[in-house]
Amino acid sequence: MSAAAMLAIALVLDAVLGEPKWLWSRIPHPTVTMGGAVNWLDRLLNTGNHRRLMGAVTATLLVAAAWISARLISTLPGAPVIEILLAAALLSHRSLVDHVRNVASALRVSLDEGRSAVAHIVGRDTAALDQPAIARAAIESAAENLSDGVIAPAFWFLLLGLPGLLVYKIINTADSMIGYKTPRHADFGFATARLDDALNLIPARLTALLIAAVHLRPDAWPTVLRDAPLHRSPNAGWPEAAMAFCLNVSLAGPRAYAGQLQDFPLVHPEGRQDLGPPDIDAAATALWRTWALALGIVIILAFV
Repeated sequence: MSAAAMLAIALVLDAVLGEPKWLWSRIPHPTVTMGGAVNWLDRLLNTGNHRRLMGAVTATLLVAAAWISARLISTLPGAPVIEILLAAALLSHRSLVDHVRNVASALRVSLDEGRSAVAHIVGRDTAALDQPAIARAAIESAAENLSDGVIAPAFWFLLLGLPGLLVYKIINTADSMIGYKTPRHADFGFATARLDDALNLIPARLTALLIAAVHLRPDAWPTVLRDAPLHRSPNAGWPEAAMAFCLNVSLAGPRAYAGQLQDFPLVHPEGRQDLGPPDIDAAATALWRTWALALGIVIILAFV
């Protein structure tokens, strides 16, 4: 069975099943296992005067472990079925849509409920967010995680099979844990953060293209090219700028992390800024439409 055929099945399984609690309450989710490996290496190697070097060693070990694990899985009886199930578990489209829609539903109840819901999907301070800020945060998370959680893992599975998917996911998981510029991880997480940037370079731009395509907005690209580089991340700005243009909303702007206000520029400042639950719902719909286009492309590739 081709990688495209396996990926198509995995995309559908993820969309239908999401993250079944009955399963992951009984066995560790693959990303939990990956996170445990990152934690262990962080405790073991993040010491001394050569933390940037040790961080590079850590990134190398994670890549090697993921690649070797995938190759070993390929030798098992029923390997294609195992690979499909692993791919479905490591895609996160349904979970992302559910979390985004939960923010809209909670915000319709009250600001406090909305703040609590959006805190599950963003890293910024949420205690003082008003309705437009909650909606912006949810839409930004939808766009960024569409790239990180769906298009990028699908891209690497399609390109390199299970080894590509596992390498991407373990580096992406490590980046979310040690890639921040905190005193402890500024040097140790440097290699992982740069490798994650490299692995997301093509998928982030591909995600922006897909978002524009499903909205029939080829005119989005000049705005995306203008606004994407304004983002603090070299990749996240691309899907966010495309989503902002296609929904005609303004995203990003100032927000606080750990009590410190950071003055980020607006993405698509021409868009509407008085956002609410309907705009979050529109973003969730955009997620499904983009997923459908990606699935269609994968199915075509499966028959080529």
